[in-house]
Amino acid sequence: MAFDRERLLALPPRVTHHRFTRRDTMLYALGVGAGQQPGDLPFVYEENLAALPTMAVVLAYPGFWQKEPEYGIDWKRVLHAEQSVVFHAPLPIEGDVRGELTIDHIVDKGAAKGALLYSTRKIFDAADDKLLASVTQVSFLRGDGGCGGPSTPPRAPHSVPDAPADATVAIPTRPEQALIYRLSGDYNPLHADPAVAAEAGLAGPILHGLCTYGMAGRALLAALCDNRPERMQRLDCRFTAPVFPGDTLELALWRGTGGAASFRVRVPERDALVLDNGYVEFAS
Repeated sequence: MAFDRERLLALPPRVTHHRFTRRDTMLYALGVGAGQQPGDLPFVYEENLAALPTMAVVLAYPGFWQKEPEYGIDWKRVLHAEQSVVFHAPLPIEGDVRGELTIDHIVDKGAAKGALLYSTRKIFDAADDKLLASVTQVSFLRGDGGCGGPSTPPRAPHSVPDAPADATVAIPTRPEQALIYRLSGDYNPLHADPAVAAEAGLAGPILHGLCTYGMAGRALLAALCDNRPERMQRLDCRFTAPVFPGDTLELALWRGTGGAASFRVRVPERDALVLDNGYVEFAS
């Protein structure tokens, strides 16, 4: 089936139900590198356990739905471009949640440039229907440009200050980092199988973008929120280059006015900018 922009925008919400346990909560935290600092213990130990806010990205995950033939998306040319999560309430450490995925916008960059697909997954606690998080993803559909519609994104990326950072944080990744993170639900072989990575033109399996996102979120939670999940309110970024397991990340942080800050993440050893246009909101 051919790519049909109007049909995609008219689709009803895609509903996913997900039951998760305390073990899943601790496994996610280990997957984004928690356990290396003393302040990480509440996220990886069952006594007084708390969920990292960024775990929202794996709750009620609908899978790689763009691959389904009925949508007509050239799925082999899809890239994860941006991620934004609004945290409405602290995540439970176990329980049942419901995700409702809607397609919000499709931006046509032109036949030679592809399209941007904006989708939002609202995550509700199934016990009381409380809205926990709104997870927005921007997918770059490199093979589906020329589909019609607006050519301007609904919002511009956040601008990081052109000034020295107020602080930097080194974040080590482990050689097996992607192998741990994938156990939270993203089993794409690109992150595990060297042969698959080689077919994609990569030197080896790469870290999941959302793992890098989670590692940045964990560092920001410590730096800005005193490791208190209820204080983190929003976390946005744009993915700009892959991370390889074993890389050391360097997060640069710019404090803004009120409860806001900007950030970027680099891999200094390769002079690679891997997360850009980072923005975080937090309660004081």
